[in-house]
Amino acid sequence: MANLSEKELSALEDGLDREQLLIKKFKTYAALAADPQIKTQCEQIAGRHQDHFNRLTGFLG
Repeated sequence: MANLSEKELSALEDGLDREQLLIKKFKTYAALAADPQIKTQCEQIAGRHQDHFNRLTGFLG
């Protein structure tokens, strides 16, 4: 595990929580979208937030 301070770990945890929420929201929006362009855009946004989440988890190990 990386040598992170308690404050850094807390900030990282908050960031991970926010990214997970955004992933979930945009996947839901994509599932509900009737317009294919909006569906695609929501899926792309969810994918970007998944990338952010994955990068943040990289700091943990």
